Amino acid sequence: MRWAEQEPTAGDADPAVIAAALKRAQARPTGNWFAVAASRDVRAGRPAGLRVLGMELVAWRDRAGAVVAGPGACPHLGAPLAGGRVVCGDLVCRWHGLRLSPEGGAGWRPLPCHDDGVLVWVRLDQAGEEPLPRPVLPPRPRPARGVDAVIRAVGVCEPEDVVANRLDPWHGAWFHPYSFARLRVVHAPPADAGDADDRFLVEVTYRVGPRLGVPVLAEFTCSDARTVVMRIVDGEGAGSVVETHATPLGPGRDGRPRTAVIEATIATSDRPGFAVARLASPVLRPLMRRAARRLWRDDLAYAERRYTLRTDPS
Repeated sequence: MRWAEQEPTAGDADPAVIAAALKRAQARPTGNWFAVAASRDVRAGRPAGLRVLGMELVAWRDRAGAVVAGPGACPHLGAPLAGGRVVCGDLVCRWHGLRLSPEGGAGWRPLPCHDDGVLVWVRLDQAGEEPLPRPVLPPRPRPARGVDAVIRAVGVCEPEDVVANRLDPWHGAWFHPYSFARLRVVHAPPADAGDADDRFLVEVTYRVGPRLGVPVLAEFTCSDARTVVMRIVDGEGAGSVVETHATPLGPGRDGRPRTAVIEATIATSDRPGFAVARLASPVLRPLMRRAARRLWRDDLAYAERRYTLRTDPS
């Protein structure tokens, strides 16, 4: 079907339905946890620099392979700890050699962090919610049965603009015709939806070639205030999930907010041949990341436009 010959979805994409779904999502607890990086991007040999809520952070792995995270400025003279070195599980500052252990010391204290095997999370209790011991994680395919890939993209917007984008499934085949076709929203949650009914169900065909596609039934839900989960509930790859996490970074140099989209795609399949795909995961991950980045190149433009319209009185 040609792009202009699709059935318009403007009449179905009710702004009130999207706004109500966003409001319910924003009421879900996060426990002050923020997704900050792909698990494989926090390595044992070198620290990683992070930023959340305007705070500079650093993360690395100790001798046992566990993630350690904390303030990114050296407590001595403020050097960037992300430029330091990891030696025997400790972080050593490059300016004057101050050595920080995973337990803290010298005026530096680690933050609660969690590695779920796909993503690394940090808890910042200044976010103001009731702290939870672990992030609110949606069900995922078992690691032994899946292939995961994670991307990070940054936009000039706030987390609610990213979440609102994902709670508008009607834009898929119009805004992303290179990836989706024959999209139909078969269920949208009513304004007073309860937990059991608070989901979008979408019939859509994923394009895998110019005239070839894979039809699936996908479910969109929110596991916390900054996370939207797309799960394939029927069709090829049933059980596969895409988790979209919106992490506030703080203001940029222009004073406007920046939000990182950290998206994890976890693919699975019951087909016997999927075992070969898992073996080929080092080859598949770059392809999965490229497809996700292409989508978010457009979707961040959507989120940024929404932020501008929401905040610019002119």
